[in-house]
Amino acid sequence: MFTRSHQQRWKRLTLGLLCLYSFVVSFPLTESFAKEKSPRAPRPEPELKIIDLNIAPMPYTQGDGPLRFSVTVQLPREVDPTRILEVTSLISSPSKTSLRFLTHRQPVQIESPRNGEQERPKMVVELVWDGQDHRKQVAGVGTYSYEVRTKLLANGERGLRTVMVAWPKRGTLEVK
Repeated sequence: MFTRSHQQRWKRLTLGLLCLYSFVVSFPLTESFAKEKSPRAPRPEPELKIIDLNIAPMPYTQGDGPLRFSVTVQLPREVDPTRILEVTSLISSPSKTSLRFLTHRQPVQIESPRNGEQERPKMVVELVWDGQDHRKQVAGVGTYSYEVRTKLLANGERGLRTVMVAWPKRGTLEVK
């Protein structure tokens, strides 16, 4: 009834379907043998911390003066007075077409503890935004995101290098 060429085609088709079936059936099985990521221990909190961030005035209205970021930084217990504290902030529009980078560097200033206090030293740094973007254009009305970062720098042979970094603080601010 079938010719020899029909039988060969039938065998090839059957063999191809069996191969496809075995691939589809074995795929989830091989996926379950994939190496899983080992759970990591949580990263310890850095000794350098942003413990307070005040932004004023909120909401910010163009023409009512600058927007001030007051950043309180807690320093490590043992800090070399030759270190430099850097505080930066990136302010960007949702479309990322308007942005501004603010930065402030100053030598670490440690006050001597009073009455034997063991409190860690703190510094307050103020960043000021004039309401303009990176092209010196007045930023438009809308919601902007900000990210404040701080780090300790050491002056080495090749210039400043990062010694310690704090976790950033992020949020949004309204420009009217």
